[in-house]
Amino acid sequence: MMRTLDLRGRVLSAADLLALVPRAASDVGSAVDAVAAVIQEVRDRGSAALLDQAERFDRVRPPSVRVGRESLRDAEAALDPAVREALELAIERVRRATAAQVPAEQITEVAPGARIVQRWQPVSRVGLYVPGGKAVYPSSVVMNVVAAQVAGVASIALASPPQAEFGGSVHPTILGAASLLGVDEVYAMGGAGAIGAFAYGVDDLGLEPVQVITGPGNLYVATAKRAVKGVVGIDSEAGPTEILIIADATARPDYVVADLISQAEHDELAGSVLVTDDAELAEAVRALLTAAVAATHHRDRVTTALEGPQSAIVLVDDLAQAARFSNAYGPEHLEVQVAEPDALLPQLESAGAIFVGDCTPVSLGDYVAGSNHVLPTGGQARFASGLGAYTFLRPQQIIEYDRDALAEVAAHVGALSDAEQLPAHGDAVRARFL
Repeated sequence: MMRTLDLRGRVLSAADLLALVPRAASDVGSAVDAVAAVIQEVRDRGSAALLDQAERFDRVRPPSVRVGRESLRDAEAALDPAVREALELAIERVRRATAAQVPAEQITEVAPGARIVQRWQPVSRVGLYVPGGKAVYPSSVVMNVVAAQVAGVASIALASPPQAEFGGSVHPTILGAASLLGVDEVYAMGGAGAIGAFAYGVDDLGLEPVQVITGPGNLYVATAKRAVKGVVGIDSEAGPTEILIIADATARPDYVVADLISQAEHDELAGSVLVTDDAELAEAVRALLTAAVAATHHRDRVTTALEGPQSAIVLVDDLAQAARFSNAYGPEHLEVQVAEPDALLPQLESAGAIFVGDCTPVSLGDYVAGSNHVLPTGGQARFASGLGAYTFLRPQQIIEYDRDALAEVAAHVGALSDAEQLPAHGDAVRARFL
């Protein structure tokens, strides 16, 4: 079912490893023209374009793009008690863990009368995207909203695609989660149109432009986020989900199988990768997969994902080589199921989130671990981080010198300004002492 990539006995450079990592054949650039047209429609025609796009892409025309507050309150009241309890637990744990991401203001006295204040200032308005395709993601509402709230964002707007099953409104579980968190600005809009609406605003909806857009989505959402980056900030171009499991002979093959399947059920393009230095574990996993896949609810979707080019069992000589492969892959989710994880962790540089031990599956992080599940995909973990309070914070420096402190460095400013042939820079300092 899953192909095997055997790296044993091979000396591979970083470039070699990058070329070998299994990836789905999806290209954000391939949708640029279509996405640009959709965004321009929204800029030109506002809510009329959003309604037409919903009819075209979501097969339903919403009664209105903005969801009324009464609908939000009704959805919260109608939440299944077990779901509400789970959401409340997730909110509490994510809020506690996220609070650690907000740095305290720091003051540095570089000299008497000269100080630099470091502060982290939240943006004032954000747009949060919650997908609504093959699954329902109230957990993504929690992850996006809590991070923004902890950062101190004052104005939060949320968008999710309209659902034909619910008369063109947003899925009621999404609405209930939003209401539970105190978010009352929710829009039934999806795809590239929603991203464009957040970035540029929609006058006839009273939808003001945002400063940062976050949240996962499909190829068109990722492409749209790339298109508006620079107009607004974004978290990342999140695409199909992925898991990489580093496991040795001590790992339980049934746990490994369960975790590979748990990510594969998201999407046909989801990536599930096992990296192991134990050939017997690899064979045990392969032997269990067929029956386990046949027994799972989304067996067709899972089969497609596991048989795709983005999934593989990778055989390596040792765990050091496993770490190098993982760093080249830059997984969204990295599981470490080895006898001595503390020895391996220092070697693992690139991952959206790392799940350590037999009792820490990725699905725990999807819901109630307290960590954030909005993470970089497609190798972006090699240079980007997951969603957190810091996504909505801008580090700023506040500089304050008194007259004596400025006098002490005036000659140095003059020397450097002359060296750079920018004498007016030095004159601006000297003017204070004429």
